[in-house]
Amino acid sequence: MKGKLEISERQKLIEEGKNLKEGLATLEEDLVKLTDELQLEAQCIPNMTHPNVPIGGEDSSTVRKMAGTPRDFGFPVKDHLQLGKELDLFDFDAAAEVSGSKFYYLKNEAVLLEMALVNWTLSEVMKKGFTPLTTPELVRSSVVEKCGFQPRGDNTQVYSIEGSDQCLIGTAEIPVGGIHMDAILAETQLPLKYVAFSHCFRTEAGAAGAATRGLYRVHQFSKVEMFVLCRPEESESYHEELIKIEEDLFSALGLHYKTFDMASGDLGAPAYRKFDVEAWMPGLGRYGEISSASNCLDYQSRRLGIRYRPSEPTPAPLKKGKGSLAPTQFVHTLNATACAVPRMIVCLLENYQQEDGSVIIPGPLRAFMGGLELITPKST
Repeated sequence: MKGKLEISERQKLIEEGKNLKEGLATLEEDLVKLTDELQLEAQCIPNMTHPNVPIGGEDSSTVRKMAGTPRDFGFPVKDHLQLGKELDLFDFDAAAEVSGSKFYYLKNEAVLLEMALVNWTLSEVMKKGFTPLTTPELVRSSVVEKCGFQPRGDNTQVYSIEGSDQCLIGTAEIPVGGIHMDAILAETQLPLKYVAFSHCFRTEAGAAGAATRGLYRVHQFSKVEMFVLCRPEESESYHEELIKIEEDLFSALGLHYKTFDMASGDLGAPAYRKFDVEAWMPGLGRYGEISSASNCLDYQSRRLGIRYRPSEPTPAPLKKGKGSLAPTQFVHTLNATACAVPRMIVCLLENYQQEDGSVIIPGPLRAFMGGLELITPKST
């Protein structure tokens, strides 16, 4: 076009340029559509599994550890629902009228117990070098997806806000995972260790029956969640650190529990390996899950775009203009439940009940409850 051309030749090239431009715009639109389709297909692919993960369904999970022994009561054991009614700690009936089934009001000492559990847990985990957070409880559905959860569908556990792209969080793992979205971290910043308090909301689609009654499975609850971002070679050791923190917390409260290495069929899409903790709930007459700890490798960080740049420059010669910076790598992410409040309340009420109907407050929590040592029936 810059050379000397006949008018007809120039016009021909102008037309060809226009056609190329229009064709390019169409291709760009197709690329965006195909990229979105590829992302949806890729989200159907779960993480790899650790070579030591038991293969099979939940029944194939193996016990890693057992702590404590079930208490011998010597009197008829009550479940937390009966204890809560007699001690005036819950109101499920009013909550059902106001909000629907699987909602509840906490009352009297149960409120103090929730606050004590949260504050004691935060204080203990912060001693391990974790930064405390409170988080947004509404997040974009794209962030939910990037963390490995499905915000929509018949069996989703996620509440979506109609007419928006936002969802209520089912765990603080989601907003904490999003803090460093699309960031390149310096290696010296790692590990990043967070402990987050939030309310959690879950549809509990398909959950019903006596095994889920009372506070055991509800639509809204308070939770303290740990989250770690680290270098790839460190994620397995931090997984062990997280499960030890959980176990130490539950042992300090005097609970009898088992820790499981969960089988492949029970791993959610993001988890490379998952440890669950189940505590003895004598009123329910069974063990119930109170916590889990998952190593997700770079499954979430790839989707969230969280990278770090190693401190050491690469030894190989780099292209001109690249300086001596090492190429970025994806961080590994891990998450673990430090305290899911309702299930902890179930455990404490049922395990610490006394024959006269009172409930002893475990020693570590007393300072966080104004020195209260015992929950006693209300005088009428």
